[in-house]
Amino acid sequence: MKVKIRPETQNDYECVSQVISAAFKNEPESNHDEEYLVERLRMTSNYVPDLALVAEVKDKIIGFILLIKINIVTDDQIIGALAMAPVCVLPKFQNKGIGEKLINEAHSRAEKNNYPAIVLVGHEDYYPRFGYKPMSDFNLKTTFNIPAKNCMAIELTPGSLSNIRGTVVYPKAFFD
Repeated sequence: MKVKIRPETQNDYECVSQVISAAFKNEPESNHDEEYLVERLRMTSNYVPDLALVAEVKDKIIGFILLIKINIVTDDQIIGALAMAPVCVLPKFQNKGIGEKLINEAHSRAEKNNYPAIVLVGHEDYYPRFGYKPMSDFNLKTTFNIPAKNCMAIELTPGSLSNIRGTVVYPKAFFD
C-alpha cells in the first residue's frame, strides 16, 4: 500500500475531522473532543501548518497527526517545544504502519525546524517504540490530571531535556 504523507490544507479540514472522529469513536479513554480540539488549535499561534500532516492512500485521507508549539517552564527559563495532539488513523487502516509513518515524518519535520523535544499524552504501550519516555524521566510534569504513565516526552535534540525541572504548559485551547 502506497502511503503519501503531506501537510494538510484548508480543503482537508472536513475530511480530517471525519478521520479523527472515526479513529477515536470507540476509544474508551477518549472524551471524543479530539476533532474539536484540532479545530481550536488551528486558530491559535501554536498551530504550525508544516506540522499538521495527513496520510493519503489513493488520494483519500486515512490518517492525521498534529504537532503544536508548547512551552516547558522551568524556574529560570522557557523552553519552546512541541506537543503531539493527536495522531490517528481510520480504523480499517490501523495496524498497518500508517501511524508510524505519520510519527516518523512529524519527527523529521520537527527536527528540521529545530524543535528540541515533543511531549504527548497517550497510550503507554504505543509510543515508547518511537523513543518516548515518561515525562518524569525528564523531571517534567503537566497540569493535566492524567496518570503519569500516559504523559511522555522525546528529545529530538539529545540532551535538550537534561538537567531541567519544568512544567509543560499547553495552550488554552486544550481546556476550552
